[in-house]
Amino acid sequence: MDAGNEVRTGAMHKVAVTGGGGFIGKALVRALVNRGVEVTVIGRNPYPDLTSLGVRCVRGDIREPGILAEALRGCDTVFHVAAKAGIWGPRHEYFAINCTGTANVVAACRAQQVGRLIYTSTPSVVFDQNDLAGVDESTPYASRPLCAYAASKILAEREVLAANCEDLRAIALRPHLVWGPGDRHLIPRLLERGRVGSLRIVGAGDNQVDIAYIDNVVHAHLLAADNLCTIGSGAGQAFFIGQERPVALWPWINGLFVRLGIPPVTRRVPLTVAYGAGMILEGLHGMIGTANEPRMTRFLACQLAQSHWFSHRKAERVLGYRPLVGTEDGVERLVDWLRENGEM
Repeated sequence: MDAGNEVRTGAMHKVAVTGGGGFIGKALVRALVNRGVEVTVIGRNPYPDLTSLGVRCVRGDIREPGILAEALRGCDTVFHVAAKAGIWGPRHEYFAINCTGTANVVAACRAQQVGRLIYTSTPSVVFDQNDLAGVDESTPYASRPLCAYAASKILAEREVLAANCEDLRAIALRPHLVWGPGDRHLIPRLLERGRVGSLRIVGAGDNQVDIAYIDNVVHAHLLAADNLCTIGSGAGQAFFIGQERPVALWPWINGLFVRLGIPPVTRRVPLTVAYGAGMILEGLHGMIGTANEPRMTRFLACQLAQSHWFSHRKAERVLGYRPLVGTEDGVERLVDWLRENGEM
């Protein structure tokens, strides 16, 4: 076996994680450390909690190719988790970070002879303003993405999957609405809006959505890496990742609110009204040039009103993925964590 092939197959030894300071990234780094893997994190801030675990932290931006060349040297596997997320912000930033940054990661992998690349994508790449109920990975990319995040992630995922070859095995994972202990964005924002009473049930309120508990998302990333380390049957492909079944969005939110002493959401607004308000607010915010996110956008209106859940059969069949933590157990763990952190 030649040296290059040894890097492409076999166990992980030296790994780099972009965005290792984020919610998914940190959980993934800790899991890798527990496996005894040598980990380098690339991020824009210092992470003393990771350094204390023996993790090498390289401070930098994935838009800077030189930073990546240094950080990826000698690595056999890269988890590309870093991204500009959210549904509002300067469009050029989304494309610079999510597209140019991803292209830089791919180029650095090739230059440093990294054998495996696992990319954290999103189901938003296929959300095209219509209900998605149990669809699989054959669903085409959205032709009318409603936000720069989705549009930029489409291009980034294509970049990664197109890079797949004998020398660089690549895979894309699409976890949806990642939640759980340690989340500083999705759940806190939901609770904040619930406490001030600014949430409205959009549409009929019977839409079902996929959610993905953090431990299950990390598990899927490790399974993807293990697959690329061995038979490589998942190489060049994308996979939806979620819980054992979708949840009814508004009953799930209200159930969580009741547990936390927050009044359940009862007021409603038609999708057409929310969508129209989102269009107007996007226009006004764009004209003013404010970085503040509008209270409603077209993308958010559709996400709150429509179903978006996905088949996980391909991930089960190819990667051996099954959730380690069920939704009810995940809620218990989340509530305990929120209680311990003074969120109740």
